[in-house]
Amino acid sequence: MVRTIFFIFSFVISLTIILLSNFISPNYLWWFILFGPLILIGIYDVFQNKHTILKNFPIIGHLRYMLESISPEIQQYFVERRTDGAPIDKNTRAMIYERAKNLGATHPFGTENNITEEGYEFIVQSLYPAAIPEEAPRVTIGGIECTQPYSAALYNISAMSFGSLSKNAVMAMNKGAKKGNFYHNTGEGGLSPYHLQGGDICWQIGTGYFGCRNEDGTFSEENFIANATKPEVKLIEVKLSQGAKPGHGGVLPGVKNTPEIAAIRGIKPHITVLSPPGHSSFNSPKGLLEFIQRLRKVSGGKPTGFKLCMGSPAEFEAICVAMAETKIYPDFISVDGAEGGTGAAPLEFTNFVGLPLDVGLVLVDELLKKYGVREQVKINATGKVFSGFGLIKSLALGADLCCSARGMMLAVGCIHAQVCNTNTCPTGVATQNSKLMKGLNVPDKAERVYNFQKNTIHAFVELMAATGAKSPSEIKRSSVMRIAEDGDVHTMDEIINHWNIKKKVIDNIPITTNLGNGNF
Repeated sequence: MVRTIFFIFSFVISLTIILLSNFISPNYLWWFILFGPLILIGIYDVFQNKHTILKNFPIIGHLRYMLESISPEIQQYFVERRTDGAPIDKNTRAMIYERAKNLGATHPFGTENNITEEGYEFIVQSLYPAAIPEEAPRVTIGGIECTQPYSAALYNISAMSFGSLSKNAVMAMNKGAKKGNFYHNTGEGGLSPYHLQGGDICWQIGTGYFGCRNEDGTFSEENFIANATKPEVKLIEVKLSQGAKPGHGGVLPGVKNTPEIAAIRGIKPHITVLSPPGHSSFNSPKGLLEFIQRLRKVSGGKPTGFKLCMGSPAEFEAICVAMAETKIYPDFISVDGAEGGTGAAPLEFTNFVGLPLDVGLVLVDELLKKYGVREQVKINATGKVFSGFGLIKSLALGADLCCSARGMMLAVGCIHAQVCNTNTCPTGVATQNSKLMKGLNVPDKAERVYNFQKNTIHAFVELMAATGAKSPSEIKRSSVMRIAEDGDVHTMDEIINHWNIKKKVIDNIPITTNLGNGNF
């Protein structure tokens, strides 16, 4: 029907213009500048066979694709409420921006959260709050075999690679980390010159061994030593998996794989790089621990650990057993949650693989205690920790320190456009387009990264003091409460003790499931 109308209108308009130009004035032919392209587009739409909408609705069908292309912006700017927005709601984004700009991040007129709905969480404040410490608390990472222990801030920059991020974003983060005395995780993409701006570095070693690989993609100890012994490198992290795509290797789209990035990683440029799902240097719990011990030794005794998103608790328990038997301990374990972020990942892995951070933290903490090795290992929480409350909750569930990736991206200028995988990031944060990254002013954004971390830590110590705790070690699971479905209130300790997964994995209590009487 619409195609017929299109042909009729095209014929009528063309005939009218021709008649007017012949009988009145040739100037009427200029109307073809307006209508000619539209008619040609419509003719193309009718005869092409790729898009059904365009074939059935020539010209006007393009409106559908135009509106679809800007629907995220319409949603974010006009539809989304302040408490809406995924993966990060508008209130949280506003808080990060305000703290990064050192504006205080205060909120008027009361909470916008539904404080009686199921799942709402809050801290248990004391009638006798503690004094706020004058200096921000820190945590020492390094076990008995570590000869260069590191004093870490409680809030640091989580793993993001140069390649996923622009060089300007990486430099801004590292300079901010230098000023604030917190560390910056390189991500698995290798150690680039842009990471070496004076800030402390946690060098992440992924399955692709970027920056420490042979030509065949296997681990190169010689190349590892060359980077690991740099004075800026304070910690080494072996990445087993990450929350956004556990069980899947890292992904660098070919459009972002520039010759410079390829040289840093030791790969070919302009091709999409898929890191292997697993490591070629080990394939067992004992092998993992021996690899960590090897890296720690050849790095000069620097703290060395590993990162994972919890999948099978039995597999992590096997690592704990191996620790107890071999007496080889990682200096730290970074626990990511399935809610973690990434620049590029298959949607199924992002949505349907891995345990949430809360569950993973508890299981790691409890299993390390179960086998008597918890005191040897620090736990780092790395999934969606954006605020002082996020720090409180993570420490209550078992973490010793925390990291954030997307929080730092927002601090450096990210606007939640969610186009990280297209090389078209409008703020120059997650792109290799030199014209786009030019808009990211490194000194200005470095100051914002510093401000955000500083103000988040300040919010944390204020909340910590409100609970009556004088140090992070005094924060317990009972410090955080959650509203239940029936409106009752439970501490996190009470909730966790009723988890079937804890009873089965930690307490070794057989779990029985009520299947009913068979009358379906």
